[in-house]
Amino acid sequence: MRSITREFNFSETTFVLPPESGDSDAKVRIFTPDREVPFAGHPNIGTAHVLTMIGFPGSNGKTERTLRFKEQAGIVAVRVRLQHGKPVYCELTAPQALELGPALDGTTDVHDLAHAISLAPEDILTGSHYPRLASVGLPFLIAELRDRTALSRCQVRTENWRDFTVRSGCDAIHVYTRDTGEDAVDVRCRMFATLGAVREDPATGSANCALAGLLATLEEEPGGTFDYRIVQGVEMGRPSALAASVDKRDGEITAVRIGGASVPVSEGFIEV
Repeated sequence: MRSITREFNFSETTFVLPPESGDSDAKVRIFTPDREVPFAGHPNIGTAHVLTMIGFPGSNGKTERTLRFKEQAGIVAVRVRLQHGKPVYCELTAPQALELGPALDGTTDVHDLAHAISLAPEDILTGSHYPRLASVGLPFLIAELRDRTALSRCQVRTENWRDFTVRSGCDAIHVYTRDTGEDAVDVRCRMFATLGAVREDPATGSANCALAGLLATLEEEPGGTFDYRIVQGVEMGRPSALAASVDKRDGEITAVRIGGASVPVSEGFIEV
């Protein structure tokens, strides 16, 4: 699996195996070119799309169905919307509850983080939250930036970032801004897998699930469903539109979902 993943050299590659129990439709393993990961967003969306497209049992004659994948992080449910028998939209529910790590709330922390991503300290906003770890199955350090200009200038200095892999417990940073320039978009972001073979990802469902969960904790209302329209990959020339939805009850996050329109891009065969 790792050899095939390295040959493709995509952000992630999934492998579908028979289910091991009745609580799932398939076992899914996800690899980056460097390692296996317990959960990721877009690989699940793509896997559900392809399985539905090739006639995975239970998809015929329906306008909507849900596939359940068993992964290292738990069960990932993916709701697939069909049109004329073909999948057109997929939405997953994160397999784990939102977990927030400690905030990097020291002046030195913010200054060092800004330097590590080629920004000035004032480019990192701390009014809503300090940079902090967030996870719904895969951890990311999340930081809010001042505007789109700061977002476009953001570049990771690998050597400086290594300190933060120790401080945050992960090697991925997800930066975002509310300055989107579009009324129809709430958040614009970038995700850097700073020490991996794929340095920037054009669309990261797992990171944006964690971000949406964090944003929902900042909402004043103690309960409700909060929707966030997210754009990623613009700076790479590969814009992606994501729709996140978070359920909150009595101040606690109870579910995080993310999805979007899905289409096949390419197909091929490997000779072994």
